[in-house]
Amino acid sequence: MMPDDEVLAYYRDAGKIASKVLKKGASLIRAGSRVLDVVECIEQMAGENSAGLAFPLNLSFNEDAAHDTASPDEQRIFSEGDVVKLDLGIHLEGYIADTALTVDLGDHGLLLEASIAALEKAIEIVRPGVTSGALGAAIQGEIEARGFRPITNLTGHGLARYSIHTPPNIPNISFPGGAKLEEGMVFAIEPFASTGSGRVSEKSRVEIFQQTAVKPVRLHSARKVLDSVRDRRGMPFARRWIEDGKQDIALASLINQGIVRSYPVLSDIPGSLVSQHEHTIIVTSDGCIVTTA
Repeated sequence: MMPDDEVLAYYRDAGKIASKVLKKGASLIRAGSRVLDVVECIEQMAGENSAGLAFPLNLSFNEDAAHDTASPDEQRIFSEGDVVKLDLGIHLEGYIADTALTVDLGDHGLLLEASIAALEKAIEIVRPGVTSGALGAAIQGEIEARGFRPITNLTGHGLARYSIHTPPNIPNISFPGGAKLEEGMVFAIEPFASTGSGRVSEKSRVEIFQQTAVKPVRLHSARKVLDSVRDRRGMPFARRWIEDGKQDIALASLINQGIVRSYPVLSDIPGSLVSQHEHTIIVTSDGCIVTTA
């Protein structure tokens, strides 16, 4: 069933804001610019457009595919040759637009074309009755036709109010069957194309976290962290958003208690390059609405 008019308007408006902010943000990425400055500027744009962040801006370099963002003491700068993924989540009253693009500071046009073409091909076939496996086949075909590998263990995902990962999963590879698309489903399609192995693994770097449970907490610094992210309603937050010198001890304690989960950076093999493009989709009776176009 399609969302009602009010909810649909929130999704559409969030998508428009996300698209505008993402494109403006991409224009800030230049060799020599500071990563922290760019991340903070893009995140600030959300507030300037009367929207909230559904998750910290993901900014991932080269072989890193997802879940990186600036740290509180970030020192990195952009360099010639970098392939930079920007993944932005915007929400209005909890209704989320999730979108991503890749900025090429080198000569990797074909790699970017692979994830763009895969996204466009998948969107073309979205309609009720189509399976998520068929979307994966479309994505895989476009990426492999250009000589690259899809990331097999990353997927697109459903979106719900204040929730960035719900069913259905939208794979980047073909498989039989899968979830059948229905009118009114809201989800993100996000192909990843890689020059590497086509699989990601966790790195030690962790800058993004999410509260997943409510339990009594004794440690004062841990209570302060939970107080500071209460208005997130369970949506992910960045370590640099916590203004407390003891946040690392607090976060470790909350993770050990099963109250908070971490999102390590996900990376293909060293020396590889990954591109990503993403749109948020609402399935209609005869196709789809792309809210973030």
